[in-house]
Amino acid sequence: MNNYKKYTRQFFEAPETAMKWAKKSYIEKAPQWCSVDLRDGNQALITPMSLDEKIEFFKELVRIGFKEIEVGFPAASETEYDFCRTLIEENLIPDDVTIQVLTQSREHIIQKTFEALKGCKNAIVHLYNSTSLAQREQVFRKSKEEIKEIAVTGAKLCKEFREKYDGNFRFEYSPESFTGTEPEYALEVCNAVIDVWEPTENDKVIINLPVTVQLSMPHIYANQIEYICENINRRENVIISLHPHNDRGCAVADTEMGLLAGADRVEGTLFGNGERTGNVDIITLAMNMYSQGVDPELDFSDIPSITELYTRVTRMTVNDRQPYSGSLVFAAFSGSHQDAIAKGMKWREEKNTEHWTVPYLPIDPSDVGREYTADVIRINSQSGKGGIGYILETRFGYNLPKKMRENVGYLVKGVSDRNHKELMPDEVYAIFKSNYVDLVSPINVTETHFVQRNGIEATVSFEYNGEKIISSSCGNGRLDAVSNAIRSYIGAEYNINTYTEHALEVGSASKAVSYVEIKDKDGKSFWGTGLDNDIITSSVKALASALNNMLAKNSK
Repeated sequence: MNNYKKYTRQFFEAPETAMKWAKKSYIEKAPQWCSVDLRDGNQALITPMSLDEKIEFFKELVRIGFKEIEVGFPAASETEYDFCRTLIEENLIPDDVTIQVLTQSREHIIQKTFEALKGCKNAIVHLYNSTSLAQREQVFRKSKEEIKEIAVTGAKLCKEFREKYDGNFRFEYSPESFTGTEPEYALEVCNAVIDVWEPTENDKVIINLPVTVQLSMPHIYANQIEYICENINRRENVIISLHPHNDRGCAVADTEMGLLAGADRVEGTLFGNGERTGNVDIITLAMNMYSQGVDPELDFSDIPSITELYTRVTRMTVNDRQPYSGSLVFAAFSGSHQDAIAKGMKWREEKNTEHWTVPYLPIDPSDVGREYTADVIRINSQSGKGGIGYILETRFGYNLPKKMRENVGYLVKGVSDRNHKELMPDEVYAIFKSNYVDLVSPINVTETHFVQRNGIEATVSFEYNGEKIISSSCGNGRLDAVSNAIRSYIGAEYNINTYTEHALEVGSASKAVSYVEIKDKDGKSFWGTGLDNDIITSSVKALASALNNMLAKNSK
C-alpha cells in the first residue's frame, strides 16, 4: 500500500458549531422514514426488479409502515414511468402513503415527471443537481453561480408545473454530493431553492443532504448537518433529510449523528442495498432505536419473511452477520457466551423482569421473528456445557444435572470437532440419546419386583451379554436394592453417587426422566438416563444405562 500519498481529504468542515449533538446520548423519537429501495436500491441491482416484483416489494414496504416511498425516476425510462403509472391507475397507493419521484433540473424531464404523477393523491417531487467541488470542476465545468442557477431554474419549473396538475404535490431538493460541497455554498444553494418554493406550515419542503459518497468521519457530517439546520432559511417549514451511503462503512453512524444534529428525516433501504457499498440500512437504524426503548414506528417483527422476499426479488443476499437480520447475529457458539445467555434467560424467567438485559443479546430475538433454540444457541466444537444443556432442556425437555452437563458437553463437542461441523439440535439430541438414554447392552433389565423385607428386597430379571438372569438382593431403597441385585451377579465395583428425576415437560407430560451417576473403584464417573411412564422403571433404566457406559468403558 505505497500509493496512499495520492489521496487527500475531499470534505469541507463546517464553520465552527456548538456541537450540541455531541451532548445527546440517544435518539428520542423516530424520524420520518422514506424507503428508496425501489429507486436507489433498484438501480444498483445487477438485474433490476420486474414490474410484478416492484409491486410486491412496494406492498411489503407499505405493510412495514413506510409512509413515504421513492418509486423511481419516471423520466429515465419507460419501465420507471410504467411502474409509477401502475401504482396510480391500479389504486395501489394507500391514502396515508406518499410516493416520491426523482427528477433532474431539466424542463422536459420535469414535465415528464409530472405527467407520470397524473391522478396521484400525494407525491413528493424530488429535484436534485450536484454541487460538489469535484463535480463542478470535472463533470460540469461550471462556476458556483452557474450550478446554483441550475437548482433555482429547476425549483421554478417544479413550481410552475405543480400549478398545472391536480394533486397534493410537495417538493424536495438535494444538493447531490453534499459531503464534497463547501457547507457555506451548499447552504447558499439550498436557501436559493427555498426562496423560490416559499414553504409554509401547510406546505413544507424537504431539504435532503446526502452522503452521496462518504468522505469523512461521522462527526464531520454531524457538524455539517448542525450548521445547515441552524442557518437555513425558514427552518420551521423545512424538513431536513439525510441520505447516507456507506463507502467508509459508517452510514449508520452518519445517520444517527445527523439525527442528533437536528435532522428530521431519513432516506435509506432495507438491508442497505444501493450503489457501491450501499445506502444506510433502515432495519439497523430502526432496531437500534428499538433496542433503546424508542418506537421506530416501523414493523420488523418478522425479519425472516422480509429477508425471504428481499433476496427473492432483488437476487441479493443478506450477510450472515448483518445486524439484526443475518442468520447468525443472535448465534452463540462460544461456551462462555452460551452459558451466560442460558443463565440470563433463566434469571429473566425467575424474576419476571420488565426490561431485557440478557447478556450478549441486545434485543429479544423473538421480537424480530427468530427462535431461541434454533437461532441463539448454536453447537460446535467451541460450545460449552451450558449451551448444550440449554438445547436439551428447552428443545427436548431434559434438565440434566449440573455435573452431567459437563460430561455430555465434552462428548457432543468431540463429535463436532471430529466432523468439523455445526451440530443441529436434533443431532445433539441423537448423540445424547444414543450414549445415555435407555441403554440395553450388555445389561438389559426386563422386570423388577419389590417386597418389604429387611428394608426393600428387589428381584431383578435382566439379560447380561445375552444370558437371562434372575437375581435378588436387599437395599435401603428400591434403586439401591436393584443395584445390589445386579452387582451381586456381575461383580462390578461401583457406587451410586447421584440420582435425580423430573417429569418430561416437552412432548409428553406423562413421562418421567431419571438421571443416575455411578463411580467405579477408581472414582471415574459414568452417567445414564432412563425414560418411562413409571418413575421407578425410569430410575432402573437410568442405572442400567450408567452401568452399561461403565462396562463399555472398562472393556476397552
